[in-house]
Amino acid sequence: MRRRTVLTSLAASSIVVAGCSTGEGVDTGGSGGTGGGGGGDAAAFVAAISAQPDQLDPHKTTAYASFQVLENVYDTLVVPSADDLSMQPSLATEWTTSDDQLTWTFTLREGVVFHDGSPFTADDVVFSYRRIIDQQLANSARFASVADVVAQDPTHVVLTLSAPTPNLLSNIGGFKGMAILPKSVDEASLTTKAVGTGPFRLESSGASEIALTRFEDYWGQAPSIGGVTFQFITEPAAALTALTGDQVQWTDNVPAQQVASLADDDAVELGQVASVDYWYLAMNCAKAPFDSRDVRRAVAFALDREAITEAARFDTARVNQTAIPEGSEWHHDYAPFTTDVDQAKSLLAGAGVSGPLTMGLMVTSEYPETVTAAQVIASQLEPLGITVDIQTEDFATWLDRQGRGDFDAFMLGWLGNIDPADFYNEQHRTGGPNNYQKYSNPVTDDLLDRAGVEGDRATRKSLYDQAAQQIVDDVSYLYLYNPDAIQAWKPGITGYETRADKAVDFETVTLPS
Repeated sequence: MRRRTVLTSLAASSIVVAGCSTGEGVDTGGSGGTGGGGGGDAAAFVAAISAQPDQLDPHKTTAYASFQVLENVYDTLVVPSADDLSMQPSLATEWTTSDDQLTWTFTLREGVVFHDGSPFTADDVVFSYRRIIDQQLANSARFASVADVVAQDPTHVVLTLSAPTPNLLSNIGGFKGMAILPKSVDEASLTTKAVGTGPFRLESSGASEIALTRFEDYWGQAPSIGGVTFQFITEPAAALTALTGDQVQWTDNVPAQQVASLADDDAVELGQVASVDYWYLAMNCAKAPFDSRDVRRAVAFALDREAITEAARFDTARVNQTAIPEGSEWHHDYAPFTTDVDQAKSLLAGAGVSGPLTMGLMVTSEYPETVTAAQVIASQLEPLGITVDIQTEDFATWLDRQGRGDFDAFMLGWLGNIDPADFYNEQHRTGGPNNYQKYSNPVTDDLLDRAGVEGDRATRKSLYDQAAQQIVDDVSYLYLYNPDAIQAWKPGITGYETRADKAVDFETVTLPS
């Protein structure tokens, strides 16, 4: 039997949706192409992912497909460990905090250079963080408590806070959206180019693949592979066929219904880990009749999450009515909704919904489980007199409509969660940068605000538990399940580990000789 890597518990853990866009390829320099080019004599590594990155600017994208690539190109000051997702040194080697927890001083790694040859200094950190803050980019909320960021000298950066921020390390290191860029970078080029300090540099970007090559001056141990080529294969069955047919060496686009049989398949190595992700349905709280809490609760009572999860993920996910999976220290066991059509009908009547109702449900073909789940949801809401109009979009259109609030409801996932503040604040606080459903409740806001500055871990957990209950009761998100992270690669490949946060890191991969 081939090795099947399965982790069933998460320690101290709790970005990112996935995405793609269309458009013509853009050459970003170098002489490479398919196979990665450059990088010496070592062979390149080909990975199949399910979607094309929407762009390559780490400070602007929120797409998981982008971060799958950028994980290998950029570095952050700190980085989650593979085992328990605790923050470990990266571009910062150590850090200290003042007694009042308002001043954080980071000591930076020396001898680091960017892919363009410029040296890494404290000024680059200041530039990167100020760019996010001053331009109010995708992750500016992570700096809500940062009053100032200054370079003390070339190897020290000081962050001054307006309030204690116990999750500061996960804010700045949880994912590559907090990447450090060179202060001299041409910002206008970042949608198609990348200049990081990571183990691989961007070689070329096209409509069907992105090629990276090994960065010979990388500050860590140089990769043994000459490069990585990311190919975009939307259909899971096609990705698996490419893997078993030796066209690619790795994929995370594995058909859920084949996971059990793949565990005994000598043609692949299977990695399966209980992830920190969650998938959900969100209804537009700014659009009638979904602005009614009772209407949203009616939908929540009508759904059979077990059936939805089984259809979408087979046996590779666990039903959960809250965001955080069992096994995490932040998990809160709260499940107020049972499948009760009579209760659902009563809530609809009380909300004044007496006739047939149509609900547009936006999904994307780049993530087929959303389409499958939507079909089950449609059948389950039919007894309520709710007709579900399944709207299948390419992901670029999906993102655009989400950003404009042009939806009744949508389904997708949130990936790589580490600390509750990372996603509760962004998604459920009034005006949060990812609160596209326009949910607003002052009780929730107050709980999240208090939890965000609470230094005592037990008290902080209690506040987040209360916030989670309020979010679930109000159906800001209708949480469905926590999936496993499932990946597969060719036998004989070593140095790769499937992670609970789904970070795709090929730095230590070695191909069979």
